[in-house]
Amino acid sequence: MTVLVAPLTDAYADEVLAIYQAGIDEGNATFETTAPTWAQFNAAKLPEHRFAALDADGKLLGWVAATRVSDRCAYVGVVEHSVYVRPAARGRGVAGHLLAALVESTEAAGIWTIQSGIFPENAASLAVHARAGFRVIGTRERIGRHHGVWRDVVLLERRSSRIS
Repeated sequence: MTVLVAPLTDAYADEVLAIYQAGIDEGNATFETTAPTWAQFNAAKLPEHRFAALDADGKLLGWVAATRVSDRCAYVGVVEHSVYVRPAARGRGVAGHLLAALVESTEAAGIWTIQSGIFPENAASLAVHARAGFRVIGTRERIGRHHGVWRDVVLLERRSSRIS
């Protein structure tokens, strides 16, 4: 499968939110229960660190986006990210392409740490992150309720080897 990576723009808004909602509906992607509006999504994500994965026909296969972890100056080089892939496109390397683009853009901007929290049941996401150089920091046990059930979250991070 050909995967092209491009900046994630407003043109993909409806598809981004549909892919996000599909991940939400499956139950192991996020604590969220509904996708935000595009205005909310757009305001929360750093414009220079969000990308779309497209097939050869320009169809959106998935997306990755980062947010600041904190406004405190000590954390200026730390972001948290989310990556979602259309269900029919999973298992084809799409998330790997998106994570590679995110790593490239964040390192170019002087960001030294990308972090994420993943439900331990989401084995595919944990595996793709490991292949992209993320390491498990630990498990936050019973960190939040999801549909009335306490859930654990595995905390992962990728530290830049280029930024010191």
